[in-house]
Amino acid sequence: MLPMKSTQSLSRELRQYLIVTGNYWAFTLTDGALRMLVVLHFHGLGYSPLAIAMLFVFYELFGVVTNLVGGWLGARIGLNRTMNIGLGLQVLALALLALPETKTLSVAWVMMAQAISGVAKDLNKMSAKSAIKTLVKGPAEQREARLYRWVAILTGSKNTLKGIGFFLGGALLAGFGFSAALWVMAGLMGLVWLSSSLTLTNDLGRAKHKPKFRQLFSKSPAINYLSAARLFLFAARDVWFVVALPVFLASALGWNHYQVGGFLACWVMGYGAVQTLAPVITGRGDKILPALAASRWAWVLACLPVGMACLMGLLTPGGNVAAVSSVLLVGLFLFAIVFAINSSLHSYLIVRFADADGASLDVGFYYMANAMGRLLGTLLSGWVYQQWGLPACLWISSLFVVLAGVVSLYLPGSSKTGAEG
Repeated sequence: MLPMKSTQSLSRELRQYLIVTGNYWAFTLTDGALRMLVVLHFHGLGYSPLAIAMLFVFYELFGVVTNLVGGWLGARIGLNRTMNIGLGLQVLALALLALPETKTLSVAWVMMAQAISGVAKDLNKMSAKSAIKTLVKGPAEQREARLYRWVAILTGSKNTLKGIGFFLGGALLAGFGFSAALWVMAGLMGLVWLSSSLTLTNDLGRAKHKPKFRQLFSKSPAINYLSAARLFLFAARDVWFVVALPVFLASALGWNHYQVGGFLACWVMGYGAVQTLAPVITGRGDKILPALAASRWAWVLACLPVGMACLMGLLTPGGNVAAVSSVLLVGLFLFAIVFAINSSLHSYLIVRFADADGASLDVGFYYMANAMGRLLGTLLSGWVYQQWGLPACLWISSLFVVLAGVVSLYLPGSSKTGAEG
């Protein structure tokens, strides 16, 4: 945390951005740690990987509703309040799971707590992304470049910290045990919630005109197309990432549970690091043509799962485990880089297209589509893998990315059009 004198010398907008980012970072650490705690703990109880993945279905399902309603709520009562509500709900979810094991170790109880955590996560994310729209000031050209840079830093650092959270969850479980680890995180998040309640301004992101509930669904063609592209993009990732890949690494390649968890953590951390560099790779925000950039990077991404699926199809009959491992590791490394650029570009464009008055309505609608994509990918990941294996998941992943690229062609074709949102 910056010293008091240093923070006082910063502009009001930058101080608020740092508070929002700090809240988002703290939340993300506990989000990643909680996921790993649940995975490792229930794995130790003998649950199958598919059964463990199903514990997170409500987490994703409630995210769909939360993003839709949360955007409307943020526009009415202010993003500081929706962010603080999210922080408070995360404390509640952690406390519910930390209760004595005889009461908590039922699937229904864990799914309920995960549902609360899912609501908390999406309120927090929607608030953080929407708040940036209200905080970035200055001439149009400088504003677009700064907006892209701030969004990229927030998004990329979030995923890097989520990967660190995976490691943190394993360390807390080993050092304190399941319940004590959750109480530790609940206490720390309680302090973050208290600090945020005292430091975020009360009117952050509140719309000048109170939006009606019927305004939940976006009427902007640019945001509708971008939301559809986002749905397909994240379905393309989670159709192999959530269930199929961990199960394949453990069962087909013989990796132990800690190797699987460590690899997934490193993958997410690397993916987040690349996201922060997206403005350097794609060009400044004021120079980006949305339709061209979003579709071009989608075409590049679509080639990777197809390539992995074809190579795995050639290698699997021979049973060459080392070769299959190499294909997966190299392919996933490249996928992380290109997917991170796609994701960061989308995250910037939604903030750019969002209406400045009540931006959370548009951002909430967009992240509702994001949550629907994750839910679709999660469900397909288990079913398709059980029926046809990992190569089939990769083929479907490529199809979803192609659909994202096609939809992206309908985004505004110039920065002036896009800026109108």
